[in-house]
Amino acid sequence: MSEIIVDTDEARRDLAAIFRWTAHESMHEGIANHFSYAISADGQQFLMNPYGVHFSKMRASDLLLLDAGKTPSDYGQKVDPTAWWIHGAMHRNNPQARCIVHLHSHYATALSALKDPTLLPIDQTSCRFFNRVAVDSGFDGMGLDDEAERLSTILGNKRMVMMGNHGFMTVAESPALAFDLAYYYERACRTYLTAKGSGLELSVLSNEIAEKTAKQWEAQDQTVDQHLAAIRRILDEEEPDYRL
Repeated sequence: MSEIIVDTDEARRDLAAIFRWTAHESMHEGIANHFSYAISADGQQFLMNPYGVHFSKMRASDLLLLDAGKTPSDYGQKVDPTAWWIHGAMHRNNPQARCIVHLHSHYATALSALKDPTLLPIDQTSCRFFNRVAVDSGFDGMGLDDEAERLSTILGNKRMVMMGNHGFMTVAESPALAFDLAYYYERACRTYLTAKGSGLELSVLSNEIAEKTAKQWEAQDQTVDQHLAAIRRILDEEEPDYRL
């Protein structure tokens, strides 16, 4: 496996920034949910938020360095067991999943609770996720042990898992892309459920147009760093302690 070099200090700052911005966007659940970033090539070692720190107060130094080969009992109360199990299994079994954002945001979680949690392509943003979300319908309790291992097999070659009756995960090479996907997925779910809730007939785009638009989104993946950079500029001015 080729060597992967990670600037751990900068990774910590990026993660702290997206925690804070997730709170800004009201996509968080206080101290629940979790983000992680693998710093070893095999995904065995990864950074993750500690249990008990509110997203709006996360700092770079708060993030824990964990090992997927250990167990939650090795870390005590500073690690949420469901966080360790889900992210440990995902990183261990999907080493390409460098950064993982797991959320129970309002609209995406509402969609996950529908019998058919498919996000239909009804606008430019929802097209980004056309045929690009692995949908899991086998919810079997909180993500502990066997359930975490099962979830880690769902991803395949996609960047997202819609966790039925639970929430969702995005995976990417960087915190910038993992967050960008999560941000736009929540917005797409909001638009879709708002339109669906009107009771009027949806204008669903054709598969051909949806696929064309999804590929255009993918062509811009390299620009997502600008989204995170813009967020960090705001935080540098208003909440610079995220960097500490």
